[in-house]
Formats: sequence, C-alpha cells, structure tokens
Amino acid sequence: MFENLSMLCLQQYWWVLNSILGALLVFLMFVQGGQTLLGQIGKSDDERNLLVNSLGRKWEFTFTTLVTFGGAMFASFPLFYSTSFGGAYWVWIIILFSFVIQAVSYEFRRKPNNFLGTKTYDAFLFINGSLGVILIAAAVSTFFTGSQFSVNEYNQSQWENPLLGLEAAFNITNLALGLAVLFLARILGAMYFINNINHEEIEKRSRKQIMWNAIPFLIFFLFFVFSIITKDGFNYDPQTKVVAMESFKYLNNLLAMPIVLVIFLIGVVLVLLGIFVSAFKTSKKGIWFAGFGTFFTVFALLLTAAFNHTAFYPSTFDLQSSLTIENASSSHYTLTAMSYVSLFIPVVLVYIYWAWKVIDKKQIDISEIKNDDHSY
Repeated sequence: MFENLSMLCLQQYWWVLNSILGALLVFLMFVQGGQTLLGQIGKSDDERNLLVNSLGRKWEFTFTTLVTFGGAMFASFPLFYSTSFGGAYWVWIIILFSFVIQAVSYEFRRKPNNFLGTKTYDAFLFINGSLGVILIAAAVSTFFTGSQFSVNEYNQSQWENPLLGLEAAFNITNLALGLAVLFLARILGAMYFINNINHEEIEKRSRKQIMWNAIPFLIFFLFFVFSIITKDGFNYDPQTKVVAMESFKYLNNLLAMPIVLVIFLIGVVLVLLGIFVSAFKTSKKGIWFAGFGTFFTVFALLLTAAFNHTAFYPSTFDLQSSLTIENASSSHYTLTAMSYVSLFIPVVLVYIYWAWKVIDKKQIDISEIKNDDHSY
C-alpha cells in the first residue's frame, strides 16, 4: 500500500502526522498552564495539593507526547532534527531541563524528609509551565520567522549564531507566540480544574483566571497571526528547489488551501466559545471546546508552515540552506516502513481515551487526596 505512494505523498503524510502530534502537545500543555496557577487558585496547602494531584494524573501524557513528537520528527525529517536539536542547543537543553525538574517535582514533592521542601518543587513546576512553554512555542515560531544556520552539500548543518538558538526568544514574533501559548495553556489549565475538581472556591477562582488570561492571550495571538500573514515567506520552486522570498506567503498558503483555512477558523471559534462558556456561564465543558479548538488551530498553522511549496524550517543566514519536507526527509524505504507502523496510532489514541475516562470517572476532592497514600 504505502510502497506505491510517491515520495512527495509520503513526505506530506508524515508532516500531517507530525502536525497532529504537535497540535495534541499544545492542547496537553494545559498541565503546564495549570502548574503556573497553583499560587493563584490554591490559597491553602490542601487546595494546592488538590490542584497538583489533579494535574499529576495527566502530566505524563504531555511528556510522552513531547517525546513522541521529537522521535517522529527524527525518524521522518532527520535533517531538521539534526539541524535544530544540534544547532539550537541551548533552547532545547533548557526545555529538556524544565521537563526533567517537572518529573522530579511530581515524584518527590511530598515525600517524607524532603530536604528541598514542597515550595521548591512548586517553583520547579512553575518554571516548567512558564519557561518551558514559552521556549517550545518560540522554537515552533521559527518555522515562520527562520533561523540562522547553514547546510552544506553533505547535509552537514552548522548554527551561525553564537546564542545557539536563544536568539529565537528575542524575536518579537516568536516571543508573541510564546506568550500567546503560555496564556492559552493557563486558560486551558483553569478550564481543566473546573472540569476535574469538586471544589466551589477553586471553581470560582478558575473562572476569574480564564477572564484575566483571555485578554493577553488574544492580544499576543492576534499579533502573531497578523505578523505572519503580512510578512514575506519562504517559497521554494517545485522544479528547481530554489528558495526565494514571497510577499504574503502564509496568507497565500491559507487562501490556496481553503480546507486548512476553514480548520484554522473553526479552531479559533471553538477556543473563543470555550472561553465564553467557562468565564461567563457555569459550564464545566469549556476545556473540550477550547481543547479541540486549540488542536485545530495549531494543526492548521503547522500545515501552513510546510505545504504549498513552503520551507518549513527557513534559514535567514542562507536561503538555499532552508529545509523543506522534500529535502529534509528520510528515504522512501524508511518513510514506507514507518507508515505501516503509524497504522497503530488509532489503537494508541483509543487507549488514551479509555485511560482518560477511567481516571476521570468522577471529580476529585480534598478528602480523596488526604486518604490517598500515593498522592503527589
């Protein structure tokens, strides 16, 4: 089946799969967003413990999805993996460190004789939820703004900026997306608390946090969208493979791919609907409206970054070093073999759905946490 597909079809297939993983990862960052709200929504030790245990039931989903996304990108587009993860060294090291301290925090936060103390681990969770999210989003934003690297004829890449990736955080468009995703994660985290926790005061504070975070989220998100649809983009000729700048490239991509544009608009509307029913109504289902909206929006943006003859990892140092789904992918044999493995993805998704339903059969409360010897 897959062996009969053209190389381009396989490359597009794997970019779609990676985009699904990336979109799912951003939705699951409600865990990180919730971690940044511990001090604002939890006003006592019992309340903070309740919040942490609510998130603790889901944090491994986020971590696993991040690792899976990185592994899928390595297998399908190894030149991107080696260029970004090998060149933008400090960004990925800091991101990795933030997730390491997250795992350590959930494991040791309330262990007996914990010499660091609970507050130290809560601070670690805040670092993971803020710095980790901003840097991941800033790194993804470079799909649109570009990075400073070069690739020679032997596919050996070299980073051309001494900051080794940290320069991405000083680009206003990258930073705008980083902050937009941070505030969105906080909104999703508050929605998750409303849906998952049986506590009247926590629910009230969570609804307030949704209102307060919605404004900066919309400001930064709209700024990012306006920036990319009005900027010059990185187009490559399908015949010669020469990369050149094109005015309004990403707007042109959306117009040339109306299905992607519709997915993007549906996603934005669902996020806004989730915010509305959570902040101004008494619904506990806002996490699902906004969650699916987040997924659709990010999915559409990732497709926009790579399809319609677009360099998905552009080089501002040397345009011809820019990476596309055509020049950065694995071989036809590798993509074909992995495509058969990808047929098991629906089984994994069904398992995640089943596990989620089992874990969340009922809302948790403080009494349940106090009686649980294995609480976080």
